[in-house]
Amino acid sequence: MPYVTITTWEVGDGVDYDATLRNIRDKRLPALKELGASAVTVLRTSDRTTAAITEWPDKVTRDAAEAAIEAVRAKVHTEDLIRLTGEMKGEVVAEV
Repeated sequence: MPYVTITTWEVGDGVDYDATLRNIRDKRLPALKELGASAVTVLRTSDRTTAAITEWPDKVTRDAAEAAIEAVRAKVHTEDLIRLTGEMKGEVVAEV
């Protein structure tokens, strides 16, 4: 069964959102794909916030990548100056 994580993020005050997004698109998203993610979608939700929807083939794949995901998140925080503000995750139970 597919598994999805939805994370919300906030760019630091005074940080260039577009430059941060370029770095995330060029470095962080490929890292998630290398860890087994099927797809990653990033939404701009305000001037300083984003949401990332990451699709995984299953919970086992997502759980196996947990330590590496935490390392990527630490880099996002220290290098890209963006902080995690929330996370939801679970198995896909219905879709159209």
